[in-house]
Amino acid sequence: MNDFITAIFLGIVEGLTEFIPVSSTGHLILATELSGADPDQWAMFNVVIQLGAILAVVYQYWGTFWSAGMGVLRLERDGLLFARNILLGFLPSAVIGLALYKSFEAMLGNPGIVPWALIAGGIAILAIERVAKPNDEGRGVAELPVGKVLGVGFAQCLAMIPGVSRSGATIMGALAMGINRKTAAEFSFFLAVPTMIGATTVEVASNYDEMMAGATHVGWDEIAVGFVVSFVVALVVIRAFVNYVSRSGFTPFAWYRIVAGTAALAWLTFA
Repeated sequence: MNDFITAIFLGIVEGLTEFIPVSSTGHLILATELSGADPDQWAMFNVVIQLGAILAVVYQYWGTFWSAGMGVLRLERDGLLFARNILLGFLPSAVIGLALYKSFEAMLGNPGIVPWALIAGGIAILAIERVAKPNDEGRGVAELPVGKVLGVGFAQCLAMIPGVSRSGATIMGALAMGINRKTAAEFSFFLAVPTMIGATTVEVASNYDEMMAGATHVGWDEIAVGFVVSFVVALVVIRAFVNYVSRSGFTPFAWYRIVAGTAALAWLTFA
């Protein structure tokens, strides 16, 4: 594929999958493999364009972020609790991600991990959907207790394994702890902002000299294209996702993961 076509293709994949529980990282790894691109050359691209999808969250929930920010400055209770919960939810992945950065980075170059993680995640979603009993109806992100916030934060750490899904781990972790579907989905969206900004910062810092020297195959032009495409597509997905899962739940995503993981496993085995 032409590099710009590859950038558009991967941007679409990122936007479609970042906020639904199917693993954007896993899909990007498989999509990169499918496009015939060099996974090592496109590894940083696949991390950085996730910021485009994150910008879609900020745009969609701008009023929430603005109100929380003003609340923090005015020392208002709701703003302070919202900020506290986002920071506490982010903390486990920040600590564990930095400590084990090299190990998790090595996994990104191994597409063989993804199918098994997709299948296992699908089975986990089916199990949690069957046994979870959400009892936090009416609670928003600011009202979540610290214990549940940290529990979701540790669940997010599972997503460092390609194919697990950050949104899947956080949403399913939240449901397992009794948080209602709408709040679980929105908390997952909000946690994505500091998490992906942190991941992108680490990735760019690690490859900055090579990028500035033009030593990498994928440049800023391709990154810009992927960034814009992922933003537009993710914005559409976010607006539909919360309404859908509030009515229908996550079971369709579980079966998709199992089918996609099985197909990917066959493709990687026999291709």
